[in-house]
Amino acid sequence: MALQTPDLQVPSGSAADGGGRPPAHIVMVAGEASGDLHGAQLAECLRRMEPGLSLSGMGGPRMQAAGVEILVDARQTAVVGLTELWEKRKILRAALASLRAHLEARRPALLICIDFPDFNLLLARTAHRLGISICYFISPQVWAWRRGRIRTMRRLVRKMLVLFPFEERLYRTAGVDVRFVGHPLLDALEATPSREACRERLGLAADALVVGLLPGSREAELRRLLPLLLQAAEKIRAASKDLTVLVGLGETGDRRAVEAAIATAASPARVIQGRTPEVMRAADFLLAASGTVTLEAAILGTPMLITYRVGWLSYLLGRLLVRVRFVGLPNLVAEDSVVPELIQHEATPERLAATALEILGSPERLARMRAALQEVRRRLGQPGATERAAREVLALLPTDARTSPTS
Repeated sequence: MALQTPDLQVPSGSAADGGGRPPAHIVMVAGEASGDLHGAQLAECLRRMEPGLSLSGMGGPRMQAAGVEILVDARQTAVVGLTELWEKRKILRAALASLRAHLEARRPALLICIDFPDFNLLLARTAHRLGISICYFISPQVWAWRRGRIRTMRRLVRKMLVLFPFEERLYRTAGVDVRFVGHPLLDALEATPSREACRERLGLAADALVVGLLPGSREAELRRLLPLLLQAAEKIRAASKDLTVLVGLGETGDRRAVEAAIATAASPARVIQGRTPEVMRAADFLLAASGTVTLEAAILGTPMLITYRVGWLSYLLGRLLVRVRFVGLPNLVAEDSVVPELIQHEATPERLAATALEILGSPERLARMRAALQEVRRRLGQPGATERAAREVLALLPTDARTSPTS
């Protein structure tokens, strides 16, 4: 979907043309695949609770399917590291200009920013100037770096809805109106079948040794991480001849590029697209790119290691700026090293394979990791996060914009 300039015409039936009060309108902005998923779930809840609501903004196919009018395609705006940010700067500028014009013309009742902080905080400044209330759903990682953004958010944001309990403590101490709603992944993954059922669906033997590769879906991630994971899988296979390797690819990932990379690799692997939770549940062990996918794996209870590579400039700047002990979300939630992390120069095929084989060869270590992942899941709260978030959002709407009472 190409970037569009939003229609600046006053919609028929609005108060401006004498047709009566228009339905409440919310603009939602997500800039990458995980935000598109959470935005879609939130949109579905909002439309169910408030049927007359209209939604527009930036997102991907999931938000569009959930009834959001997509003005800017988030698949064009997702970036990894400083190099890709520079390469996409014109697209990002065009997207920001388009959404600013939309806010100016439409004057929605609310702007919901979903993660994607550098972009969304710029847009939030425009909304604040226009007198549009702002709800921020899924906090920027202010606990990791650039903590000064909390002051900006205290000034701009009417309500923060956060996914982790430590975020609520941080924002409340800083004087930000915040609520911990829990993590939407608990709802999204609730219907994932059992390990046995997933193996049957994927055509895997019940006793097969299965390793899942989760390289991410962005172009830069696939370019940097997929060859690394395939080489590691080859070395694992050398020590375990009956290994089955699955590549879990998100719906937005370039399947042709992944299959081309597999074709040139020494180790065979099957690509499973759009069914990543099934791959996670079916696998005995995962080699996973750092990101939301590692939290999904933790919720599903599958042992893993976390890896990542970025450009060296991004890495060096990150070392200077980031102030956390871990990069993996399961470790951050646990506040302990429950999952091994092999990042940048430590991320070699040899080290990934050796770590995976060491864990797979130790029933005690596998059991400890599964128990630790259960604790991570417990810390994420109870299911129903998206519904709680939707109720908080609707409570921010002006009373005369509601057709249904907030319960």
